[in-house]
Amino acid sequence: MSVEESQPLISHLMELRDRLLRSIIFVAVVFCGLVYFANDIYNFVASPLVDVLPSGASMIATNIATPFFTPIKLTAVVAVFISVPYLLYQLWAFVAPALYQHEKRLIYPLLFSSTLLFYLGVAFAYYIVFPLVFGFLTKTAPAGVAIATDISSYLDFVLTIFLAFGVCFEVPIAIILLCWTGVTTPEDLKVKRPYIIVAAFVIGMLLTPPDIFSQTLLAIPMWLLFELGVIFARFYRPKDETEDQSIN
Repeated sequence: MSVEESQPLISHLMELRDRLLRSIIFVAVVFCGLVYFANDIYNFVASPLVDVLPSGASMIATNIATPFFTPIKLTAVVAVFISVPYLLYQLWAFVAPALYQHEKRLIYPLLFSSTLLFYLGVAFAYYIVFPLVFGFLTKTAPAGVAIATDISSYLDFVLTIFLAFGVCFEVPIAIILLCWTGVTTPEDLKVKRPYIIVAAFVIGMLLTPPDIFSQTLLAIPMWLLFELGVIFARFYRPKDETEDQSIN
């Protein structure tokens, strides 16, 4: 590699380093602003389960350090969650110079909608799925079995569900990108609709607790978001690039 070729690579690596550093600092600042409220944040996240626990039941900590570290861990995750728009901006600022003008116009709505859909997926899990799932699970405990969920285990569970719903709500973005890159077309996806609906229920079965309520609550939104992605994918076809270049 010549000196001329290595210089752009070094400059790109330095820019990547700077943007990663800015992202880490931003997340750290948000974390520092939230850490004082760590217990309140955990109480908010735990409320869907606490509200449906039988009378006299409560959550427990099986490790002496768990009451301290579990809220801190959750606060760190929340800090990243809040920082997502800024993190996406840093990613966008890094890759934008390599994109054509028409590609930039298409990426803007994708970045905004992907962030919004992820937040909607998490909100859907918290406000819709958790009350139904926890209400069902707490009522199916055998007689004589006391429900006492470990706070660390609960956090791992809800973070997994948050991530599952947040990612699954990105289905329209995935479909748009697949159609935009030419991997498939909206017409092909319409033909494969029955298989995709079955796949949505299989994914719901794998990513949620073993009850029909949570599986259905994940599968149906995935199916509806698939239909939404097929509709918008018509505006993100590869031919757009050819038409734009021909005009220029």
